Amino acid sequence: MTGVKSAASSAANDKNKQVRLDPSIVGLVLLAALMHASWNAVVKSDKDRLLSMGVVMLAGALWGGAIAPFLPWPNFVAWPYMIASVAIHNFYYFFLLRAYAHGDLGHVYPIARGLGPLLVALVSGSLLGEALLLHEVIGVLLISGGIIGLSFAGGWQALLRDRWGTFFALLTGCTIAGYTVVDGLGARASGNALSYIAWLNITEGPWVLLIGFWRRGPDVAWAHVRTNGWRSAIGGVIAAVGYGIAIWALSQGAMAHVAALRETSVLFAALMGVFLLHEAFGWRRVVAAAFIVSGLVLMNFKM
Repeated sequence: MTGVKSAASSAANDKNKQVRLDPSIVGLVLLAALMHASWNAVVKSDKDRLLSMGVVMLAGALWGGAIAPFLPWPNFVAWPYMIASVAIHNFYYFFLLRAYAHGDLGHVYPIARGLGPLLVALVSGSLLGEALLLHEVIGVLLISGGIIGLSFAGGWQALLRDRWGTFFALLTGCTIAGYTVVDGLGARASGNALSYIAWLNITEGPWVLLIGFWRRGPDVAWAHVRTNGWRSAIGGVIAAVGYGIAIWALSQGAMAHVAALRETSVLFAALMGVFLLHEAFGWRRVVAAAFIVSGLVLMNFKM
C-alpha cells in the first residue's frame, strides 16, 4: 500500500513539475519578452513595415541555417507541427499588418498580445491536461487583462474609432494562441527543441520578404533593404533568439505560464516608449502595469 501511495505521489510531483516553471526558466522567458519588445520596436519605427518584417524573418532563417548543421535532425513527427506553424505565422503577419493599417499601434498590439495567453490557458487545460491552480488562473487573467488594458490608455474612444483595427487585433490574438500551442507540441515531439527552433526559422524565412518584393516592386524593395535592412537584420536575430527561448520553455513547462510571461513584452514596449521615446504613461497604464506585475507574482507563487 505504501508503494502505491509513493508511486501516486511521485506521479503527482512529476505533473506539478511539468506545469510549474523553474525560476531560471521564468527569467529566460522574461528576457525573451524583452527581446520581443526590442525587435517590434525596430519594425514599428520602420517606414515600410512589410519589408522590415520580411528582412526580420529572413535574418531569422539565416540564423537557423547557421546552427542547424550542429544539431540533430528533428523527429519526423514534429514536421507536421512545423508546417502548421509556418502557415499560422503567415496568417499572424497578415492580420497584424492589417491591424496596424486600421488602428493605432498602441491600441491594437496589446489586444492581440493579451488575448493569446487566455486562449492558450483554455486550450492547454482542456486538451493537454495542463491544469493550473486557482491562483495561477487568476495570475493569467490579471496578466492578460493588464496587457489588454494598456490598449485603452487613450480611453474608450479608441475602441470605437479603431473598430476594424480591434477586429484584426482579435484575429491576430487567435493566431498567437495557435502557433504557441502548435510550437509547444512540436518542440516536445521533436526530440530536441533547439533543432525544432532552427528548422522553424529556416522554413519560415523567405515568404514575407517575397510578398514584400511582389507588392512593392523589386526596385523599391531593394532600395529599402539596402538603406534600412541592417536594422531589421539585427532585429531578426534578436527575434529568432527570443522566440527560440520561448519555444524551448514551452517544451519544459505549462504553455499557459510561458504564454503569459512572454506577453509581458507589451509592458516592456510601453516602458521603452516612456523612457526612450518620451511618451506619456498615464494612470490607466499604471493600473494595467500593476495588474501585470500582480499576475506575475501570483503565477509564480508557490503554495
